[in-house]
Amino acid sequence: MDPYITHLISVGFASLQEYLALHVLLCLIPAFFLAGAIASLFSKESVLTFFGADAPKHVSYSVAAVSGCLLAVCSCTVLPLFAGIYKRGAGIGPATTFLFSAPAINILAIVYTAKILGYDLGIARALAAITLSVVIGLSMALIFERNNGERKSIKTFGEEKHAHSAWLFVLLLAILVVPEILTAWSTMLLVEIPLILITVYVSFKWFTAEERQSWMSETWFLVKMITPLLLVGVFFAGIIVELIPAEYVVEYVGGANAGSYIIASVSAALMYFSTLTEVPIISALTVLGMGKGPALAMLLAGPALSLPNMIVISRIMGLKKGMTYILLVVIVAAFSGIMFASYLANGIQV
Repeated sequence: MDPYITHLISVGFASLQEYLALHVLLCLIPAFFLAGAIASLFSKESVLTFFGADAPKHVSYSVAAVSGCLLAVCSCTVLPLFAGIYKRGAGIGPATTFLFSAPAINILAIVYTAKILGYDLGIARALAAITLSVVIGLSMALIFERNNGERKSIKTFGEEKHAHSAWLFVLLLAILVVPEILTAWSTMLLVEIPLILITVYVSFKWFTAEERQSWMSETWFLVKMITPLLLVGVFFAGIIVELIPAEYVVEYVGGANAGSYIIASVSAALMYFSTLTEVPIISALTVLGMGKGPALAMLLAGPALSLPNMIVISRIMGLKKGMTYILLVVIVAAFSGIMFASYLANGIQV
């Protein structure tokens, strides 16, 4: 084998080894359990009800913008959900709001972004996805909806059966966040171990064997679906750092000019990112000199679009509506990157 290829492979494995040592135990494992709990113990039907024709506009847009956290959807599962709510009369505004926001605020995506790329980018990704998704939805509704019709109020979801799920969510989130707050191992373990024991106890106290089995099944499904692709992404991200000259990255997506944000947004839209793989790839590019503004543009456009995704969206909505949505995503992703870079340039850090 060519010595250079051997070297690149060794670089990829070194990147993978470093990743496994730093991020699996305190980041990915708790995040998978959290996402699995959300997917199995929260009712998707209760959330999707808010997109119906009888839902008030302010309710449907608000729920559409944040429901990705509760539904735990990724870029592969958002399309059939979008098709379902769109065909059932959700309206193009709330439907496209959900389509853009849901993959970007997947709880795994936000946690992983914050852990790997920094809390400033993690928070910016979540806030931008929520805010700009509503902008996209309202724009699509303004352009294409001619008959809004009269909408009736609906019952809010907050039944007793969801109360324990919410508390479990808080406990799992605490397990995930504590290692970031308490960096000393001794102090962290004094808090982390009791939290884990309490979570195990309440899981048996509050939930049936069938519900726990569903939770574990969803968690294992996410592990099987995401981990192999994620490890491949980390492997090739290490090789990217070795292959791409840093000066090219600085020149084209360094964030020094408006073109950097357009390039970042368009290139992310054309690429296919499996769930979470955008994070190690963008992390590798930031090591080479990509600015945080273009990085945010990629984080927003990447999960929302890809070439296969664009084809499916255009088939569901029609070519004119699909192309309008795609153009809006590219524009708002680039705009969010510019605003975030300006925010950081003013010396305000999260």
